[in-house]
Amino acid sequence: MYVGRIVSIARNQSGKLCAMYRVSSRSFPNRMAKEMGKGIAIVPKPGHENDVLVNPYIAYNALRIVGSHAVVSNGSHTDPIAEKIEKGYPMRDALAAALLGMDYEHDTLSTPRIAAVVDRLSGKAALGCIRADALLIREFDVKPGQAFYLATYEHNSPCSTQRDDAFDVSNANEACGYILSKGVFAKLERPVSAICAVEHSCGFETACRDA
Repeated sequence: MYVGRIVSIARNQSGKLCAMYRVSSRSFPNRMAKEMGKGIAIVPKPGHENDVLVNPYIAYNALRIVGSHAVVSNGSHTDPIAEKIEKGYPMRDALAAALLGMDYEHDTLSTPRIAAVVDRLSGKAALGCIRADALLIREFDVKPGQAFYLATYEHNSPCSTQRDDAFDVSNANEACGYILSKGVFAKLERPVSAICAVEHSCGFETACRDA
């Protein structure tokens, strides 16, 4: 099944929070994850830079760490969410304000904007989505070994049925491998790249991996 881009909130078996993002693409597969000054971005691979002239939505910061929070998303709304959290907005309000302010992507598919946020201090985790017909935000009580996910197509409502109950990784690199091809994500087609953050004692460990 093809569901497009994916965001996920999870806890590993040790109870560490994780925020994960996966690019899946039919139209623009020639992209990669790249570490930038303020996080990790999705950018065109060398030789495909002009793809952004065809679709301006394909390059963006996909992960930001802000204090005790990790934010991942499928577009340029990553930064506004992170900035609002930095200003003291509660997780839910930061998601709502940024998603509503930017709206869904006005491309040929009216692609929803999706995002995930985890807070290692409070233990809270949330998924958010703005579609052409709805703004949906939900906080989850994520138990060890669980991963909840949200996608741009088909699975684009935050709900308890879109989950993996056997999630088990020990670091951010393993989390990238998991969302690319393991567990519930294995049946979701056309993986391109993954970006993940996993809680540790001093903050978050981050990693990116191309499929």
